[in-house]
Amino acid sequence: MAKTGLGCEPAIGSLTPSKKREYRVSNRLHEGKRPLYAIAFNFVDARYYDVFATVGGNRVTVYRCLEGGLIAVLQAYVDEDKDESFYTLSWACDTDGTPLLVAGGCNGIIRIINAGTEKIHKSFVGHGDSVNEIRTQSLKPSLVVSASKDESVRLWNIHTGICILIFAGAGGHRNEVLSVDFHPSDIYRIASCGMDNTVKIWSMKEFWQYVERSFTWTDLPSKFPTKYVQFPVFIASVHSNYVDCNRWLGDFILSKSVDNEIVLWEPKIKEQSPGEGAVDILQKYPVPECDIWFIKFSCDFHYNAAAIGNREGKIFLWELQSSPPVLIARLSHVHCKSPIRQTAVSFDGSTILSCCEDGSVWRWDAVQ
Repeated sequence: MAKTGLGCEPAIGSLTPSKKREYRVSNRLHEGKRPLYAIAFNFVDARYYDVFATVGGNRVTVYRCLEGGLIAVLQAYVDEDKDESFYTLSWACDTDGTPLLVAGGCNGIIRIINAGTEKIHKSFVGHGDSVNEIRTQSLKPSLVVSASKDESVRLWNIHTGICILIFAGAGGHRNEVLSVDFHPSDIYRIASCGMDNTVKIWSMKEFWQYVERSFTWTDLPSKFPTKYVQFPVFIASVHSNYVDCNRWLGDFILSKSVDNEIVLWEPKIKEQSPGEGAVDILQKYPVPECDIWFIKFSCDFHYNAAAIGNREGKIFLWELQSSPPVLIARLSHVHCKSPIRQTAVSFDGSTILSCCEDGSVWRWDAVQ
């Protein structure tokens, strides 16, 4: 288990907004009474950078951001299971470029929805409990990874419907896995975190032949030789409570718990002794009143900024590439008081969306 390194003291950001960029509410809409847990722009396909989707209850809704703050509803998918409650979604695409939405939630089934036809493209059954997060491999957007309450992470090929790898076992998580992310340039590497208070880094390098085989597999998906990855290459205890969101920032990791901050740290992995190494905490981005779990932050396409909501309906927009951290803006509106479960930052950072516990979606636009 990696311990926090002694190194230098981390740089802590000031909560005084820099006024570098001002935003104002340009739209808000109400989907219904059920909480909205996830919202995401489509960064997989340049034709649809202005398209986003939300999940709440058994519904997935697709929208487009138009000029002048307008939001157009493009389509909605309602799951056949009335009791389903989706917690997460990710944009992906088939090998022919068809845009797909991948959604999962309390019943543990992952739905692959064709965003053109609104029909189910595939359903993945495998997780033994609810799915808390799904992420897409940007370098190969027909690969997705899912984090589950069943203490495992699974890698799927949405083109062939195959579960390729299961990250679980002797060195795996000991409680719900809440978040997972692909490394932006190292195609073999993922990071996961959860209710066991740890962040684990896994390598697929030894198993990559199975990933490649999954694209040419012609037999039934159930006959594929799915492999278990039992040992991570690194285990970090950066937080003392549930870790509910982690994202790679280059080779560094941004992660958050329920202690009112996002932490940027560097895993110093000892390649000779898997699982061991040190953690160097680099920066801390304070987020007041962010002390309930299942609040996720998001970044623009180039990871220049991170937006995170809190339980009082406020959004904090942090500049990621500066040291010490700079608070670009603090966004609040008198009518937005409900906990913000997730934000979505547009490709260039000029639009920020949030989805709330009360079923509302808010749009903020940068003031030109």
